[in-house]
Order: sequence, then C-alpha cells, then structure tokens
Amino acid sequence: MEYRSSDMIDKYLRTRKIPSTACSGCGLGMNHKIVVQAIKELGLEVADVIWGTSIGCAGRQTFATCKGDGFAGTHGRVYAIARGLRIALPPEKKIILTVGDGDAFGIGLMHLIHAARSNAAMTVIVNDNLGYQSTGGQYGWTTPQGSHTDSSPYGMFEHNLMSDGMDVLHILKGAGATFLARHVAMDGKKAVETVRKAIRNPGFSLVHMPYPCPTNFAARELGSRNAVNIYRWIQERAAPMGQEKEGTVWSTGIWHDASGSRPEFSQHIHETVDKIRRTGSL
Repeated sequence: MEYRSSDMIDKYLRTRKIPSTACSGCGLGMNHKIVVQAIKELGLEVADVIWGTSIGCAGRQTFATCKGDGFAGTHGRVYAIARGLRIALPPEKKIILTVGDGDAFGIGLMHLIHAARSNAAMTVIVNDNLGYQSTGGQYGWTTPQGSHTDSSPYGMFEHNLMSDGMDVLHILKGAGATFLARHVAMDGKKAVETVRKAIRNPGFSLVHMPYPCPTNFAARELGSRNAVNIYRWIQERAAPMGQEKEGTVWSTGIWHDASGSRPEFSQHIHETVDKIRRTGSL
C-alpha cells in the first residue's frame, strides 16, 4: 500500500518542521517516513499516538515533528518517562519513541532494559547513524568494527555491542522484550511491515534501524560526503536474515516475535492494584 508523501505530511506532521534541519543526504528522514507510513497503514489517528524523542540527531530532528501529543526526554531517560505514561494513559494509546543509538544502547541502556523487563507497551525506533554524529562523529556502541571515525582514525577496534559475535538484541531478548527487529533505512516496504507489527504488539517492541550519515561517518570512513557512497556502503553490508554473506554486518527482518506472550506492564500493575484493593493481599 503506497501513500503520497503530501498525504502523510498533511495528516501527521507539522509543516513548519518540513523539510527538517537534518544535514543534506541524511537518511533519518527515510526512517521517519517508514514509521509514519506504518501508522497510516494501521489506520491510527494523530490523537492515537504519543511521540517521545531523545537527545542527538534522532531526537533533535523528530522532536515536535509529529502533530498531536509528544514529549522529549533527557539523554537516556525517555524510556522511564514512557513507562510512567504507560500507567497513566488508556491502553489503546500508542507510545512511539524515536531515539538514537547512543540514547538507546549507551547512556539509556539500563532504562531500556527495564522497559523490556516490564514489557511496557511502547515501540522504540532506534535510529542508528553508527556513532555520535551530532557531537563530531565519534565511534559509538554499534559502530562497525574497523570503521574510521573522528575518535578512531586508525579504525575502530574496541569491542562493542555489534562486534565479535555480539548483538545488542540478545541483551534485550534476555531482558524480556516481546518484539525485536532490525532494518536499514533503505528497506522500504519490508521495514514498514515490520514496524506495523511492532506497533501492534501489546508489549515492548524495538526496531533497530541503521541509517546513512554522509556528513561525519561517511566523510571519515569513505573520505567523501557523497550520499550515494554511504547508502551503497550500508546496503552492501545488510542482508535479510538467512541470506547473510561474508561481510554482512546487519541481518535484517524480524529477529524475535513473542507478541502477547507476557503480561503487559500497565495492565499487570492495574490488575494487581485492583486485587489488593478488593482482597487486601496479592
């Protein structure tokens, strides 16, 4: 199902934020469009969604972009705020968080783990530009091994959450997340389908979405800010799950789907409190 961009802009986005202030060639807009199209295909209205944003490129570019209610969290704390809102909001309201890799997998990782542990109903879209690009292009928690960045001029050799057989999604699965997936920005329709499923999950969902940064990452790793080069570089290193080849960094698709398999956080809290009020005990 296809929609014209103008339809989605008019319905869901604040026109004063279009175009965004992102750098020329930035792939964040592709990720954002995937999320908005998934919302449209689900038939959700502006009032059905509460947006949360964080710090860095992802937070700055998506904050107050969407019409309706939204909030911004301090660095790494958006998940704690969302858990509180989940208790306060009606269950039919959808909480969608657009965050960066540093916010999710760095300073915010403990809060993220507890959101997954409690299976709080929220959809976390991790917009990963492969490092700390808004502060100059330092390597981060998911920077591909060997990549040249502002803080790794000889190649990034430190162990991180996407190197040496590690995958941050393993951590989140172990913490109790009920839906986990990964797509790169160029995955288009497949990514939209996955995000739809993530939003429908009555629990904690996360979609990890690496995207191209021509300004900092590409300039240092590829020696060029030509957006075409970094888009191709990422595409060559991504492959659907089961079709990986030598050099694949990102296996794309639905990584773990246990939708509905665990009690949802706010529902569990409300039911437990009601029981205590009725009986005086658990």
